[in-house]
Amino acid sequence: MHVLADANLRLDASPIDYVLLAFYFALVLGIGYMARRSVSSSLDFFLSGRSLPAWVTGLAFISANLGAVEIMGMSANGVLYGLPTVHYFWIGAIPAMLFLGIVMMPFYYGSKVRSVPEFMLRRFGKPAHLVNGISFASAQILIAGANLFLLASVVNLLLGWPLWVSIIVAAVVVLSYTALGGLSAAIYNEVLQFFVIVAALLPLTIVGLVKVGGWQGLVDKLSADPGGEAQLSSWPGDNLTGFGNSFLSVLGLVFGLGFVLSFGYWTTNFVEVQRAMASKSMSAARRTPIIGAFPKMLIPFIVIIPGMIAAVTVSEYVQDKQILLDGGDAPSGVTANNAILLLMRDLLPNGMLGVAIAGLLASFMAGMAANLSSFNTVFTYDIWQSYVKKNESDGYYLRLGRVVTAAGTVLAVGTAFIASNSGNILTYLQDLFSFFNAPLFATFILGMFWKRMTPTAGWVGLVAGTASAITVWLLSQAGVLGLTGQGISFVAAGTAFVVDIAVSVGVSLATTPKPESQLVGLVYSLTPKESLKHDETGDDAGWYRKPGLLAGIVLILTIALNIIF
Repeated sequence: MHVLADANLRLDASPIDYVLLAFYFALVLGIGYMARRSVSSSLDFFLSGRSLPAWVTGLAFISANLGAVEIMGMSANGVLYGLPTVHYFWIGAIPAMLFLGIVMMPFYYGSKVRSVPEFMLRRFGKPAHLVNGISFASAQILIAGANLFLLASVVNLLLGWPLWVSIIVAAVVVLSYTALGGLSAAIYNEVLQFFVIVAALLPLTIVGLVKVGGWQGLVDKLSADPGGEAQLSSWPGDNLTGFGNSFLSVLGLVFGLGFVLSFGYWTTNFVEVQRAMASKSMSAARRTPIIGAFPKMLIPFIVIIPGMIAAVTVSEYVQDKQILLDGGDAPSGVTANNAILLLMRDLLPNGMLGVAIAGLLASFMAGMAANLSSFNTVFTYDIWQSYVKKNESDGYYLRLGRVVTAAGTVLAVGTAFIASNSGNILTYLQDLFSFFNAPLFATFILGMFWKRMTPTAGWVGLVAGTASAITVWLLSQAGVLGLTGQGISFVAAGTAFVVDIAVSVGVSLATTPKPESQLVGLVYSLTPKESLKHDETGDDAGWYRKPGLLAGIVLILTIALNIIF
């Protein structure tokens, strides 16, 4: 493992930076303490008592996703691949977020399920529910570990503490506020963190652009860079997929990323859905992901462009980029994950540095708190309450939720060391999504639209899909499949989706389906249309609160961005 502080990466923070950081941490813990006062039942702890307004859940929806993946992973991709990275936003997020708001949220909110595995229980029964509960809980711990590792690397750079000390200290802070106030504490902190992150990254981008001579200066420098002109246009993205064929790259991006990985992530990932479920009405729940899509389409400008600027201004990258592109270890000790930190080191004065560091820590804490708050809900409701202790008091499950949050944090400390072995954290996380989210999305979407799908098919398809994605990944690691970069996760996700659908259809035709009377509210064609409609009076009145209209505006803007860049 690189000891980052050995390479010349120490951030030169001054007393004013530490004062700003201390103030920020006091604020975060204060919010956790205040939120604790409104937690009297397990529904309050796990789903905020379904009481929050759409703008709060909408910003939390984006902030929960603005964790390590977005900030470090996307800027790392900015260093290596440049503009094609925008596909993770404009192709790989926004269409799925709109689909979640328009089609899926009425389903979730209307059926009053508390979690995605609970939908699996009602639709397919216990075996599928248990398989999904275990795979989801495992994924959250692995992803929380990645957030924790990056959080600790920042502390390690700032204070020069050993990485293991930094990991434990960072874990304790996140645990404190999530265990105190449950989902409300996580969500209100996420809204605060959204503004802190923007306040940190926007000045960094502007100062960086000024340094390279504006957009044109950046274009000129990148054209002469080892990555060449492929970094300056988002399509066809051959350098990102590693396929070496423009048609296959576009197919991989649109099907692998834009459909399977992205719809799998945004529509079945309980971390995100949980934020919309905390809204106070169905209309607010539908608007949550759509409101989140507005800032989402602009985030590439403050996370990817700093990575592109770092590639041509940070001395370590200027000298070692070709080695990093070839997958080797840079002599300077840097990895692509360090892009934002190196840019801060080179460009920001003291005071600004404190805000920027707070923004980075905020993003990893938001990501990790989101993983922990969804892990504790799924473990408590879907595993423990369903299979271990069924009929305990509400107070028992509330106390258990807090204990499980602590246990999850300890496990995340372990998985942080697994994540520390990855040179590009985004590649690591995309691989995890292809294992866990792609097969779940296939099972989910087939079960929602095809009433003939049977309970047995529900769990067999999931297991087969996950196994096929892991097989593709292992074959590529062993060099049997000549795939590089992030193309591996696109192929693994596509394979998992196709295998899951094929196996589910085959098993369904050979086994007995549930009677239709048990599928009302769970299968689209059998659900009364009235139950999917939302109220348009009172707090939900007004044209600017119509989910369909808002989604249309987002779609037009996203298409325009794809054409321009």
